[in-house]
Amino acid sequence: MTEAAVVIGFVAAAIRLATPLLLAATGELIAERSGVINLGAEGAMLSGALAAALGASHGGAWGGVVAGIAAGAALAGLFALVTVHAGADQIIAGTAVTLGAIGLTGAAYRAAFGAAGAGLSIPTLEPIGPAGFAHAPTTYLALVAVPLVWYFLFRTRAGLALRAAGESAAAARTAGVRVRLVRTAATVAGGAFAGLAGASLVLGHVGTFTERMTAGRGFIAIAIVVLGRWRPAGVLIASLLFGAAMALQFVFQAAGLPAPYQLFLMLPYLLALLGLAGVAGRVRAPGDLGRR
Repeated sequence: MTEAAVVIGFVAAAIRLATPLLLAATGELIAERSGVINLGAEGAMLSGALAAALGASHGGAWGGVVAGIAAGAALAGLFALVTVHAGADQIIAGTAVTLGAIGLTGAAYRAAFGAAGAGLSIPTLEPIGPAGFAHAPTTYLALVAVPLVWYFLFRTRAGLALRAAGESAAAARTAGVRVRLVRTAATVAGGAFAGLAGASLVLGHVGTFTERMTAGRGFIAIAIVVLGRWRPAGVLIASLLFGAAMALQFVFQAAGLPAPYQLFLMLPYLLALLGLAGVAGRVRAPGDLGRR
C-alpha cells in the first residue's frame, strides 16, 4: 500500500469516526447557545442508537434514522420539561437522564432480543462517494449542517433570539423573546441531532447495537463545543481532531507497538482532558449558560 493510500485511508477514517461527534456537538452547540447545557446528550445518543436499530430492523435504514432522531428529541424534550419549565438543576437532570437512558436501553435491548441480541437484523446506510473515500449519507448531513447552523445562529432573527436567551435571559425577555420557548426548542433540536448521531453510529459505522456503545461520545461532544468556542466552525475543527485521534489509535494498534491496546483507546479522552485544561479560563461561554 502506497503512502498516499495510507493517508487517504486515515483521513477517510477520521471523517467517518468524527461524524457522530460532529452531529452531537452541533446539537449541543444549539442548546448551549440558548443557555442550556445538556449532559443528557450521551443518553440521547444511546437512545437514538437503539431506536435506530429497532426502526431499521422494521422499516429500513432511513426508517431507523427517523426513529433515532425522534428518540433523541423525545429524551431532550423530557430534559427540557424538568429543567427549563420545572426549574431543576441542569447538571443533575442531565446526569440523571443519561444514567436512566443507559439502564432503559440495556433493559429494552435484552427484553426485545435476549442477551445475545438474537434476531436483530439491521439494514445499514449504503456509503456513497468516490472509491476509498465513500461515507454514509449521515456524514454528508453532518458536514452540511455546520454552515446551515452558522447561518441560522448569526444571520436570522430566530438565531439572534436564541443567542440572546443564552447571553442574558432577563434582557431577552425585556426585548420580547419567549425565553422558555426558545430554550425548549433549542434543547429538543439538540436532542434530535444527538439521536441522529446515535443512528449514524449504528447504521453508518458499527452496523449493530450493543449496550453502552456510545462509550462517552456524548460527553466528548460537550467538550468539543467548549474547545470550538461555541462556534460552528470551531466545533467542526475540534470534531475532526477527535476523529483523527480515534483513527490514530487503530494505526498504532496495526503498527504492533509493544503497549497495551487500552492505552491507545485512551487517546480521544486524553485529548479532551488536555484540550479542556488548555482552554480553561481562556474562552467565554454564553453568559446565562446553565442558569434558570
